[in-house]
Amino acid sequence: MTADRNTTESLFEHVGGREGLHRLVATWYPRVLADPLLHPLFGAGSPSHIDHLTDFLAEVFGGPTTYTDELGGFPALLEVHRGKQISEEQRQRFVDLFLTAADDAGLPSDTRFRTSLRDYLRFGTEVAVQNSHATDDVDLHPCQEVPRWDW
Repeated sequence: MTADRNTTESLFEHVGGREGLHRLVATWYPRVLADPLLHPLFGAGSPSHIDHLTDFLAEVFGGPTTYTDELGGFPALLEVHRGKQISEEQRQRFVDLFLTAADDAGLPSDTRFRTSLRDYLRFGTEVAVQNSHATDDVDLHPCQEVPRWDW
């Protein structure tokens, strides 16, 4: 891939679109359900979680806005995290399992992409932790729409 194409290509396109993201989430999700540290946050899981998270990440990385248009957007995601009391150890395990799943799912390994992915995961998990400890709306992260992540 040339540098010129890489600068105009979205992260969504770079990972192989929805198919690449779905493969990533489908690789990652069973791992969090089986992980003793993360299982309390996810419980038995949900049959729709892989598709919903795929749609969310697609929107974040520059793809279709299905998550916002059909699934309630960022406010719906905020509600999912309320009261979870996510610890720093759980946040870090989530990130570690996600990055391992990115390798195992065959996502691009170029430094530029992996840096963007790590930066997004840091942001996204910090927002999730903040919202999981919020006792009222004032404590929620101020972001009210799905973030759009780029290179």
